Amino acid sequence: MRIDGRPYRTIWPDGDAVAVIDQTQLPFRFEIRRLATRDEAADAIRSMVVRGAPLIGATAAYGVALALRDDPSDAGLGEALRVLGATRPTAVNLAWALARMEAALRPLAPSARHGAALAEAASICDEDVAACEAIGVHGARLIAEAHARTGRTVNVLTHCNAGWLATVDWGTALSPVYKAHDAGIPVHVWVDETRPRGQGAALTAFELNAHGVPHTVIADNAGGHLMQHGQVDLCLVGSDRTTATGDVANKIGTYLKALAAHDNGVPFYVTLPLSTIDWSLEDGVREIPIEERSCREVTHVTGADEAGDLRTVRIVSPGSPAANPAFDVTPARLVTALITERGVAPASREGFLSLYPERRVGTAA
Repeated sequence: MRIDGRPYRTIWPDGDAVAVIDQTQLPFRFEIRRLATRDEAADAIRSMVVRGAPLIGATAAYGVALALRDDPSDAGLGEALRVLGATRPTAVNLAWALARMEAALRPLAPSARHGAALAEAASICDEDVAACEAIGVHGARLIAEAHARTGRTVNVLTHCNAGWLATVDWGTALSPVYKAHDAGIPVHVWVDETRPRGQGAALTAFELNAHGVPHTVIADNAGGHLMQHGQVDLCLVGSDRTTATGDVANKIGTYLKALAAHDNGVPFYVTLPLSTIDWSLEDGVREIPIEERSCREVTHVTGADEAGDLRTVRIVSPGSPAANPAFDVTPARLVTALITERGVAPASREGFLSLYPERRVGTAA
């Protein structure tokens, strides 16, 4: 995607390091950060310098490569997998990417591992870009169908940030929006602010601004009202982990939007690549680990003052405790369909298997 006319991915090799866009500085500052070591990559994931399930996986893959530059031994590989794997628990792309790196690197001689790790991490990134663009193609058809039915601008509601900043490029939930917009289909996006970190207000709005897509930022609690009054044609959200049966873990607040959409007959679509599917889980509510983040994200907010300087202020009554579950789980029954790089299918095991028949029992995994 482009910032001031220049194309960017969210992560790329930079000499003996890897460069990323520091998302903690957006939308007020566009800064590039170099990650030169395994621990710097792990800290970038943990502190949300990089975030979004696919980008977390890609960063972890490069983190392994950085670790093996310094210590390509079996012990070095094992420690890299352990340290990076402990950064964030909910997004399954992290474990998926690390398992893929281990499978590619463990059989190799230590002397061959660093170069192979760089190549494998680059492949993970390239494949993510292709998958997200394909998600955009499939999802844009749904936006085009909505436009054909109504003959007016299609109003899409999204939650959190599932755009190119959450992936290597294109995004998941926003990829269909970009494809539709570029094809001349009139589309407008309702952008949930997404408390407590404000990824919608800060990151999704930043992206849509940069791409020229009409949008409006709304308070998280406004979505149901808009749906009741016919101002939302469809919802598009991403996923951090989706079970084999179609339950979806996504940013906290997604479940409430799915309930409102169900009550008002608004289609609720979840977009995700293969790397976000956890084939080992059946019941998302009971089995998906939900990350508990710092209460400070709830009690404090950071923004720019009139001079453009970033400041952090407390917004909660002093002495009051806070809780901060980072994700919730939307049951498959509330999901209209899943949009993956292979197409659109019902949110169910059979729906997934129609897109990924190789996962059927008795076939190659």
